[in-house]
Amino acid sequence: MRVEPKAVEEVARELYVRALKILPPDVKEGFARLAATESDATAKRVLGTMITNIRVAEETENLLCQDTGIPIYNVVIGRGVEIGGTELKNAIRRGCERATREYPLRSSVVHPITRRNEQTSCGPGIPPIHIDFSDEPETLVIEMVPKGSGSENNSWLRMAIPAEGIDAIKTFVVDCVLDAGGKTCPPTIVGVGVGGTSDLCVALAKRAATRPLGTACEDPEGAKLERELSEAVNMLGVGPQGLGGDSTAFAVHVEVAATHITMNPVAVNMQCHSASRASAAITPAGVEYGF
Repeated sequence: MRVEPKAVEEVARELYVRALKILPPDVKEGFARLAATESDATAKRVLGTMITNIRVAEETENLLCQDTGIPIYNVVIGRGVEIGGTELKNAIRRGCERATREYPLRSSVVHPITRRNEQTSCGPGIPPIHIDFSDEPETLVIEMVPKGSGSENNSWLRMAIPAEGIDAIKTFVVDCVLDAGGKTCPPTIVGVGVGGTSDLCVALAKRAATRPLGTACEDPEGAKLERELSEAVNMLGVGPQGLGGDSTAFAVHVEVAATHITMNPVAVNMQCHSASRASAAITPAGVEYGF
């Protein structure tokens, strides 16, 4: 299956706008679950306001939040898909730029030194485009995640040592959630990366934070750690918007990788309550959009 760059460009453009306007069903279900179990009156009101904002934004086709974030594209190329790598990346970048100009969206991307904003949501190294491969025949999947600064500013890495054991991981995650407080616009999805190298560990935490609610770590020990940390984090009393309550996080997600015998990296990356993402599958039958 030959995929034309123009088709990728159109999909990349559409995904950016969809991700900013429509909250995934799993996150909406997460809100309903937290609202049903929250015991604090103030927290219940805050959750109600958030749920109303989601409904009004979708009914009026407005953005869920003014922060259009750092645009991140995750691409999975299936068997038999033909498209040049450079063509693919350039098409995604053009689609990202077009979404920003044509919608229009507030460009949140600036040069890190001059702070100049090109008003395209693009710049050196941005958007990040992560490419992976699958056995799915004749299918090209593109996922778009707009990562806001409120959550991204609350990111941590600790190069723990093996002798500290699992308790070091748990303590670090809890301390990070307490340090973030209301700055991440909770309830959050707390992404935890364990193992690998320093850069891989941070990438694992981002992957965990942007994973759909209701999914579990494929590693049994990672899945067990998810359950234990999810319970612990929601006992901290941070609550929605940091105003107190039981609903500090929708969930804690963990991703793991093998690591060196003398180290045990652990990273934390958070996603805010507007845990936006959108995806599309390009097949011979056409384009199917989803989450």
